[in-house]
Amino acid sequence: MRILVLGAGAVGLTVAAQLSRHAEVFAVCRERCVSAISEHNFTMTGIWGERMLPLSVGTKPPEGPWDYIIISTKSAATRGICEEYCDIFGDAEVVSLQNGIGNEEVIAEYTKNVIGAMIITGFEWVSDSEIHVSVDGGETVFGRFPGGVDEKVTALADLFNQCGMRSIASENVRGAVWSKAFYSCSLNPLGAVMECPYGELLQTPAWNIIEGIVREAFAVSTAEGVELPQKTADEYLEYLKVQKIPPTAAHYSSMYQDIMAKRLTEVDFINGAIVNLGKKHGIPTPVNEAIVNLTHFKEGLKCR
Repeated sequence: MRILVLGAGAVGLTVAAQLSRHAEVFAVCRERCVSAISEHNFTMTGIWGERMLPLSVGTKPPEGPWDYIIISTKSAATRGICEEYCDIFGDAEVVSLQNGIGNEEVIAEYTKNVIGAMIITGFEWVSDSEIHVSVDGGETVFGRFPGGVDEKVTALADLFNQCGMRSIASENVRGAVWSKAFYSCSLNPLGAVMECPYGELLQTPAWNIIEGIVREAFAVSTAEGVELPQKTADEYLEYLKVQKIPPTAAHYSSMYQDIMAKRLTEVDFINGAIVNLGKKHGIPTPVNEAIVNLTHFKEGLKCR
């Protein structure tokens, strides 16, 4: 099996390294990562084990064809990646392994072979050739987008499991993507703005904000016709408090890591997507809009 990973950052490089144990994998990443990995190999630490792995990387992909092309870039770059590489998509299954809402819809403009995915594992940069896997928030979910399961989806989930990454195939991957978006909307930007790990957000003042975020997002998802495992906002909030935050309590969000590194965040594709879809349906989203503005304010302060 041949797999190409495009836009490989912390998530893409680590997943590529794991998949390389049982498949032929190439990761397209930044020049500084190519140089570091070529010199030192790729190092992974944390809950998936500690090992040094050879990994094929470059700033451009080798010649295809590919069985799977995994896009793991930030959401802001999804269309650019598709524009640059759509001529090599061919018959490959193109997989969105990303945060945010709307990535699969963009990819579907360039290929009919779209697999959606939801990954809820924590990856943290240590250096340009080393990633620390900090938390495992649950199984990675794969599905034909917007719905369904077939042998290509099942084969990918089986490969991830074989390579030590817990995964399942789902008939409703769109619901899984939105469920992850609720998690990200609630914790990612607030943890970044307040510079704290997820566990601290259970405190009452922060939880009051989270309740507002989730209630708005739930109203928008209902208007969009998304089928979620939780049937009410209160049910999701209980699920978030009891099942999702405890195993990730010590984790600092990817937006926090971006802001500390003076990078732009994905807030426009997470909370910002809720705001935009709220406008589409005439649903007020003042809490999510405030979070978007606060996160951009924090970005500006750190980028001075």
